[in-house]
Amino acid sequence: MVQRASRIALGLVAAAVFAAFGFGAAAFAQQPQPQQPLVDKFVLSDTIQPVSAGQLDRAIARANSDGAQALLIEMDTPGGLLDSMRSMIGAILASKVPVIVYVAPGGSRAGSAGFYLLESADVAAMAPATNAGAAHVVSEFGKMDETMSQKVENDTEALLRSYVKQRGRNPAAATSHSYTAQEALDQHLIDLIAPNDWQLLAALDGRTITRMDGSKLTLHLAGARIEVMQPTLREQLLGWLVNPSIAMLLLVGGALLIYLEFNAPGTIVPGALGTLMVLLAIFGLNLLPIRYTAVLLLLAALVLLLLEAKFGGHGVLAAAGILCLTFGMLTLVAAPVPEMEISNAVAFGLSAGFGLITVFLVRLAVRARKMKTRLGVDALVGSRATAMEPLTPEGHVLVEGEIWQAVASEPVAAGSPLRVLSHEQYLLHVAPAEPPRSPEIPA
Repeated sequence: MVQRASRIALGLVAAAVFAAFGFGAAAFAQQPQPQQPLVDKFVLSDTIQPVSAGQLDRAIARANSDGAQALLIEMDTPGGLLDSMRSMIGAILASKVPVIVYVAPGGSRAGSAGFYLLESADVAAMAPATNAGAAHVVSEFGKMDETMSQKVENDTEALLRSYVKQRGRNPAAATSHSYTAQEALDQHLIDLIAPNDWQLLAALDGRTITRMDGSKLTLHLAGARIEVMQPTLREQLLGWLVNPSIAMLLLVGGALLIYLEFNAPGTIVPGALGTLMVLLAIFGLNLLPIRYTAVLLLLAALVLLLLEAKFGGHGVLAAAGILCLTFGMLTLVAAPVPEMEISNAVAFGLSAGFGLITVFLVRLAVRARKMKTRLGVDALVGSRATAMEPLTPEGHVLVEGEIWQAVASEPVAAGSPLRVLSHEQYLLHVAPAEPPRSPEIPA
């Protein structure tokens, strides 16, 4: 009985322990657990132009909507366009979510307009072995005269100084100079140097920043989960089209396909594909600053090539057209950085290829149109013929293996060589052919 009672007591004790543990676990589960902070990441590794400005707008909107603690912009850019830069700076300054601009990885740069973006961020950071520098930016309406260019530069420098001071950085150093990461930190142009994303967020955890409206905000970024924003299909297509070399290849290829459709009507596919390529090229070039003088050069080149093909100029008109085409392509885009220009290889290759192909195809078309008017009896004018019987003055002649009724201006013996002068309906007018001249033997 004692043994049985002890077993019952042990069972009751075990049940009480398990019940207490269960209630404790339930109570712990009901307590609010700290949430892992979220940081959205946008990688800007391209020139600054309307496409990248649209991507940044989407990244900020996403960070504001999904409750992110911050938006991390990893940047490597040579610079870009003035209007796009201003739009991106305005989006960063107006963002409700803190924006961290981080020049990374090693070897990256924030050149030209990229430096303006770096200084506009709530937190400016760089990785080791990177550089940043303010430089010249260009309006999307193309290159301006010297006076207007100076005004725009003064205006953009004033814009830079305005928010650099508000961010608590050094406005005196924010001029057209380039800095390494350590130099930028020493000049108080950036807030810290970090080798990677995780160490950057760890260093910023608990830091208090001052927003543009003067409010203070403490960052809680320890152990944050980083979600990288992937570009959409539309953004990928636009980023591909905004490359001027790609746009020019599409434009030239589409023009040749449309020309092929005009010379072989009814094929449909070349015309439809060529039209699509030309429209895509125009759309892409419309996003870039275009020099209208270069457009005039391209039109002049096309006129010169057509004149060479139609009238012939011993190659002079074709050479002038190719030179105009080359110079027009090289100067078409008023690019602030080389990455936004049409490459030399594309310009020279397209100019020579398009010029020669255009002259060749137009000459074939002109020759074909001339041949169309010389079908049937018209094609016999100028041909050699042979009298099948005496022509006094009418009779039958053999021309190109065919027998025709002919009339001669003077009597002709059978078998005499003749030449077709003209025709009247199906009656040929012939005359004796000049006998071949025998070589003169010197005395």
